[in-house]
Amino acid sequence: MAGQRLFTKIFALICSVTFATAASAQDVVLNVAVGEELHQLSLEDLQALPVSSFQTTTIWTEEPQAFKGVSLKALLDSFDVVDGTIEATAINDYSVTIPMSDATADGPIIAYLANGEPMSRRGKGPLWIVYPYDSDLKYQTESVYSRSIWQLDRLTIK
Repeated sequence: MAGQRLFTKIFALICSVTFATAASAQDVVLNVAVGEELHQLSLEDLQALPVSSFQTTTIWTEEPQAFKGVSLKALLDSFDVVDGTIEATAINDYSVTIPMSDATADGPIIAYLANGEPMSRRGKGPLWIVYPYDSDLKYQTESVYSRSIWQLDRLTIK
């Protein structure tokens, strides 16, 4: 009987640790590798950073969209990143290289809301690097469009 209770307690402990780890892993929406350091950010972590927003048309949507998120610059500043290159990777392992020069105050954001709503995976979310395409012709090029990675889940600073 005592052996069964001990087994039950150990089993319950293992299950609680497993479920807690799974829940924590689900909370991470963006992994940011800076050198040897890995930062795992939740949506709440991103929302705690300065908010950037703009309305723009995109080549992937029919109507102008209102995006809200954190600027790429603000995110990098929060980790004291000033140089290097940015490799952005999506959930499906598609990746693009973004030059550090793109990370400006009026540049791209890591959007977590489109038109006031969270983005589903089918809707290019939960995170999408979006440029303010309508604000300047320099953002209306194939190279910039190719950097506009959706379903973002990793940034690696090299």
